[in-house]
Amino acid sequence: MSNQIAIDFKKLAKTPRWFVPSNRPLVGHIPTIAITPVADGRTGAFEDNLERTWRMVEKVYNLITQNVKLPDGTPIRVVVAPEIVYGPRTGAIAQKYYTEQGVNANIWLSRSWAYSDELMSACQGIGSSEWQQAAYGLNQTDRPGAVWLKAFTAAMDEKKRPIFCIYNPDLENEDAPLSPYVSERLLRFARCATAVSEIRGKNYLSIGSVSMGIIGSDVRRNTMLHYMGMGSVSLDMVAIKGRIDKGLYDHNELEKAVKFMKKSFKFDFGKGKRPSSNDELLRTCIKMTLIVRDLMHGNPVLADAAAGKKQGFNADVEYAQGANAIAAGTQGQRQWTDLYPNFDLTESILGSSFDWNGYRAPIIIATENDSKNGTGMLLASLVTGMPQLFADIRTNWTPESIQNATGVNVKKIAPRGIIDKRNSGAGALDYAVDVFKMVPPGARKSVQTVAEALRSGKNNQNKLIAAAIKNTKYMGAALTYFPGDGLSSHYRTPGGIPMTAYRYNMVGEMLTASVVEGDTVDLPEKVANHISKVTDPTWPETYWAPRNMTSFEYMSRIGPNHDANSFGLIGADLVTLNAMLRIPVDMHNVAHEDIFRPTMWDRFGGDDFRACAELGPLYR
Repeated sequence: MSNQIAIDFKKLAKTPRWFVPSNRPLVGHIPTIAITPVADGRTGAFEDNLERTWRMVEKVYNLITQNVKLPDGTPIRVVVAPEIVYGPRTGAIAQKYYTEQGVNANIWLSRSWAYSDELMSACQGIGSSEWQQAAYGLNQTDRPGAVWLKAFTAAMDEKKRPIFCIYNPDLENEDAPLSPYVSERLLRFARCATAVSEIRGKNYLSIGSVSMGIIGSDVRRNTMLHYMGMGSVSLDMVAIKGRIDKGLYDHNELEKAVKFMKKSFKFDFGKGKRPSSNDELLRTCIKMTLIVRDLMHGNPVLADAAAGKKQGFNADVEYAQGANAIAAGTQGQRQWTDLYPNFDLTESILGSSFDWNGYRAPIIIATENDSKNGTGMLLASLVTGMPQLFADIRTNWTPESIQNATGVNVKKIAPRGIIDKRNSGAGALDYAVDVFKMVPPGARKSVQTVAEALRSGKNNQNKLIAAAIKNTKYMGAALTYFPGDGLSSHYRTPGGIPMTAYRYNMVGEMLTASVVEGDTVDLPEKVANHISKVTDPTWPETYWAPRNMTSFEYMSRIGPNHDANSFGLIGADLVTLNAMLRIPVDMHNVAHEDIFRPTMWDRFGGDDFRACAELGPLYR
């Protein structure tokens, strides 16, 4: 009996191309994590462990399926081995099943001894060398899974197969829920492995080229491929102008968007002679927004001949496809912005959690095509489910400099100083709101909890959208910077929000990451107004202080002129995620006890750089 699938090539040769619909904006397999239980294969020992091993699997399965989702709310897939693995053949059965299911990460677990190296070598570690691997061994005494755990991770280390080791500090009660420590480690592994899987095979869309000589705008194709498994697509900015001129966008959605923006937001289009009328400026900026989104995700309307005839454009299946881009950047300055409006409205709307169509997952766009910042925003959005804030690292203000400038003493609220983070108006609008207030009082306020509260609660979504709109004003661009005009989102981020700053850097051919946790600061109004006035009052502003370091130290040690920022303290997640991608972290302020990396890192004395150099990038 043949295993081949019959293909009618003659029929295919006569079939016209079309826009193939997708369940999600991007085409790709939903990240899938396997759970592989193992046990002692000896008769009697296996049977004695059978029920309690499956009970252990059930706890882990429920934990991950209930708590790990993609930013759009799509649950990840979790599959379980068809039977407990206890020898080479059962391992091969699991391997076959996982290949069929498109697994990208695996969690081994056991409450008992198992044959560690023999199992792993027989089935190639259950997965390819690119899979993320973790192992959880029960800390108990009657049949200690911890003994297997150490034997197994030692085997993986020797074979240079990185594996995350999960072992509770205290003895565990099998009749109780998973301990907080184990749950935290399992969820961190699952979140980060999901991010690694979700980006693989998708693209970064570079719209334009290098902005004003900024090195971050230099899209490094091999770096994205080798470290993240991503492709890159380059598009000249003439494509934006061409689509505007030819009307190649959804005209019905344009009218809906214009109506929404005019009804919802306050505007200050600026004084004096401007390059275009207020209405023309707003419409152009929204056209740019629709076009950038279409270039990333595609749009079936553009392939619809009837829609094109009705709306006045020539339908084109190729133009409708998009780049399957999970992140993008727009060059903007200067070649575009000297002549046409800047991309601030485009970036602020797409980067937010809502637009004229309602609440949705953020679309990652890097200002000035800073792909290194865009990379960080993408990864942080995937582990949090939340929008990210692109910012200039504008100015370091010490308490002394603030007092000299304003006469106000801020040592009690900002003893180590603050960083003025702002950009020309591209900031996601969610940062005009304290999103942690969306979670009921007393609830555990991790950023993932906030994301879930927003995804699952229409009332919370409406509150967030209303507050972000109320706190935001769109303002005409500073013509000194942007002769072609534009619309900047202006707001002031509330203080007291835990917020993590991060940045990716290139050193020759090596990619590194910086991760610093901190909090936004609510400055006295006189101080904030002064800083805004002497910088640019049309731009969004976020005042932030790093934890356990001065603002000067942050400003001195961070790499370039841009960083990206996320709601929540996600430093530990980003350290774990970078270890998976083999990207060394060059600077962080994460507590030692929260660092979670593969056991192989311990064989290098905990030296992140040596471990990553030995292994090389994940996909090279």
